[in-house]
Amino acid sequence: MADGAVPSPMSRVSAEEWQTRVELAALYRLVALHGWDDMIFTHISARVPGPEHHFLINPYGLYFEEISASSLVKVDLDGNIVEETSAFINPAGFTIHSAIHAAREDARFVIHLHTVAGVGVAAQKEGLLPLGQNACLLQHQVAYHGYEGVALNHDERARLVADLGDRSLMLLRNHGTLAVGSTAAAAWVGMFFLERACAQQVAALSGGRDHVLMAPEAAQAETREQGRGLGFVAGLAWPGALRLLDRRSPGYDA
Repeated sequence: MADGAVPSPMSRVSAEEWQTRVELAALYRLVALHGWDDMIFTHISARVPGPEHHFLINPYGLYFEEISASSLVKVDLDGNIVEETSAFINPAGFTIHSAIHAAREDARFVIHLHTVAGVGVAAQKEGLLPLGQNACLLQHQVAYHGYEGVALNHDERARLVADLGDRSLMLLRNHGTLAVGSTAAAAWVGMFFLERACAQQVAALSGGRDHVLMAPEAAQAETREQGRGLGFVAGLAWPGALRLLDRRSPGYDA
């Protein structure tokens, strides 16, 4: 190793932390692969296994398609970087993610995006509508949080957590989408369904509201119950998502 070089995190972290790094890097690459990234902005984070309540987040300045397990930055709940690195993080990303990680033990992974469709629906007064199967599957899981500007104010954290409650998905008004999960798979599938539902709503309303059909009430109720099986679906879909990355965006696990 050259003098002054920083060793790979793989050689100095636990096997559990490395696995979390790989899964988090995979989430970044999947978001990029689906065209849901926002240049160097928005964030995905993961809690590091252990009692320290450290979490991993992207270094400010890398595109999502560049993120790898080694490039992720480890910080504490006060936003202090707790490992040797020349990277730094976006304080707005820290505000949102630290709030949720501190409040929700089950929120091991947190995804926040600024997609065109997600912001489009977040800016609509009625929020997510039961227009299609995706929305009906998860509409009852979606919370809402009012826009307060770029998330730099730490006072917003308490309001954000209160609005999220025990739900796994959120529309941040005029801002974007958010998904939390106890696993990377759960967070990914939740976000995938939410983003798909938002895109379908934008498409359906593009010709006006007058002739758009809402799903029947009985069908909404039935689909809502069926949506309780999304955890099982996540477990089936995640290995395929990783195989997709191996083919189209290799290197995330380095």
